[in-house]
Amino acid sequence: MMTTPSLASQRSSRLLELLSAVLHQRRLIVVSNRGPLEYHMGPDGRMEPRRGSGAVVTALSPLVRAYPFSWVASAMGEGDRKAAEDAAGQHIASPVPGQQVVVRFVVTPRRVYHKFYNIFCNPLLWFLQHYMWSAPYTPNVDATVYDAWEGGYVPVNRAFADGVLAEARDMGQQAPVVIVHDYHLYLVPAMVRQEVPEAVILHYVHIPWPSARMWQLLPTTLRAAIFQGLCACDVVGFQSQWDVFNFLDGVRAFVPGAQVDFNGRAIELQGRRTVVRAYPLAIDVAEVRRIAESPRAQEYTKKLAPLCAEKTIVRVDRAEPNKNIVRGFKAYHLMLERRPELRGKVKFLAFLVESRTHIKQYERYLEEINEAVRALNQAFGSEGWQPVQVFYENNYTQAVAAMRLYDVLLINPVSDGMNLVAKEGPVVNKRNGVLVLSETAGAYDQLRDAALCTSPADLEGTAEALYRALTMSEDERAARASRLVEAIEREDSLDWLHRQLQDLGPFVKV
Repeated sequence: MMTTPSLASQRSSRLLELLSAVLHQRRLIVVSNRGPLEYHMGPDGRMEPRRGSGAVVTALSPLVRAYPFSWVASAMGEGDRKAAEDAAGQHIASPVPGQQVVVRFVVTPRRVYHKFYNIFCNPLLWFLQHYMWSAPYTPNVDATVYDAWEGGYVPVNRAFADGVLAEARDMGQQAPVVIVHDYHLYLVPAMVRQEVPEAVILHYVHIPWPSARMWQLLPTTLRAAIFQGLCACDVVGFQSQWDVFNFLDGVRAFVPGAQVDFNGRAIELQGRRTVVRAYPLAIDVAEVRRIAESPRAQEYTKKLAPLCAEKTIVRVDRAEPNKNIVRGFKAYHLMLERRPELRGKVKFLAFLVESRTHIKQYERYLEEINEAVRALNQAFGSEGWQPVQVFYENNYTQAVAAMRLYDVLLINPVSDGMNLVAKEGPVVNKRNGVLVLSETAGAYDQLRDAALCTSPADLEGTAEALYRALTMSEDERAARASRLVEAIEREDSLDWLHRQLQDLGPFVKV
């Protein structure tokens, strides 16, 4: 099934109609750490506006193009801080072409933001939610962590809530619809609810929601504030039904007085009903394909094609421990060891983005990746062939170009919110490539029937899946590739937004 331009247009029209109905006499405020607009200081000192980066911005790109709304986001760099200072506490109409948003930058003291982001959000909260609080990554919850909570996480969330309230005041009498994104801002819904009881609030979590046992590793007061903050929402959205169940179970365990309806996926607390739903994060299929066909991507394709072999494995990841990159290389090592006939005929191209290298756990993991690559190339490489080539670049267009060329796309995270590469790769690939996918990737539920699925810690199983993918018949490859594309197009980013707005509708009093 191919999404035709007319079908995409129909979906866009339906989304606009639903937006108009849900937001009748109300304004929309989106809240996230990273926003749709970034200012960079040019060599001459002038401010240069650019489209913001990050998964939230990408996910909301259809909304940004289609509907005017307000976006509250952190001033991430000096350019943003200067822009916020020049705006004198007012929002800024985005000068980026195609963006129909106004942006209100949240400016917090650098030391406060450091505690918020570098001590509490990452690595502590991020590692906990990815089930990675285990040796060697288990932090001590000591005075530094408590200080990062009280002196970082709480005040930054308070500053974001104040930004939302400032936008709400500018909008007039009717309370806004507020959509908050991700783990940085769990306290914002309760703070907004306290000041604007009639606000309609949705919080969408982009990363996994672990079991109650994992949350018990956090001190009771911190854990309670997070769960109660989300219970102030009308709708809480997650990536998968596993996450929905874990959240409901956590509310049952940690929120006194909450009545949890597991069948209806809802919570009753202090007279308020909160519905909890799974909205698997999707991609803008047309936009990804447009990038893949762009002249810049075509140039990258020409440069990368000579690096491929008879069969080419590709992976595209941030160099983060949860992505399980080292085990992926070890499984490939095992396959080459046992299948000598593939040596010289297969190439593994890895496109990795260095991430949070100022945090020691990430720095250590990068060293482990490099060691695994050295071991592979030393064990099997020859003058005319190296089994692995790694690109350390934050270059999305190059990565998209590479995904056109794969015979096998390896995605084997230990735990992941969604992993959009699993959706981007199949819609641009030109070789009927096979997807080898971890059962613990968020994309697993949607793509499992067309992918080769593995357990992330299973080196034997992953090595065998790689071999099966590389030697699969053309008919089976084509059939699997077609089913992947059909599943991805059926639930695209317009559908993702539409379902959230549908669930918000009953809470809006017209």
